[in-house]
Amino acid sequence: MKDVLNHFLQQLGATSDAAQRIVDQAKLLELPTRHILLNQGERPSDCYFLLEGVCHACYLTEDGRQYSKEFYWDQDVLLGFESLITAQPSPYLLETLSACQLLALPIELLQQWREQGDPLYIKLLERQLVHKEQKERFMLMHSPEERFQLFSESFPNLLNRVADYQVASYLGITPISLSRIKKRLGEE
Repeated sequence: MKDVLNHFLQQLGATSDAAQRIVDQAKLLELPTRHILLNQGERPSDCYFLLEGVCHACYLTEDGRQYSKEFYWDQDVLLGFESLITAQPSPYLLETLSACQLLALPIELLQQWREQGDPLYIKLLERQLVHKEQKERFMLMHSPEERFQLFSESFPNLLNRVADYQVASYLGITPISLSRIKKRLGEE
């Protein structure tokens, strides 16, 4: 299982030896559905590499509402750059949406990479930046119906793994609007 992380790190440019040193620090976690990895307002102690399963990051409001920030699935990195860079608590909750296998790496490792300008840190940061730019364009340049269609086309397997209210929140619409869109498209 750790071979998957090793391969991922080498794809980012780590040497075989460097990747192995990182992998040696990883702790394997097998977690159930709805396990909280990080509470909103807590400081992260780890970042994660998701081997298998689905995780969800969301913002919680004082009145109990939930706004989906991101979904993570097989072979994804779960890392809050804002907390890492500002040394502040996490502004969002991070949880499993299914049974998951993850590899946890100490956040100190990423802090060290950041301070040293390690190329792996830069590659992870660049990956995140590109993803955020794409998501911003997705949200600004498409109607709710187009967002749902693009989401469905891009992540067909994810639709069956997350609740409609979470998909709606991610798309920036209400669950009722999502239901109407699905009905118009003949998806319900």
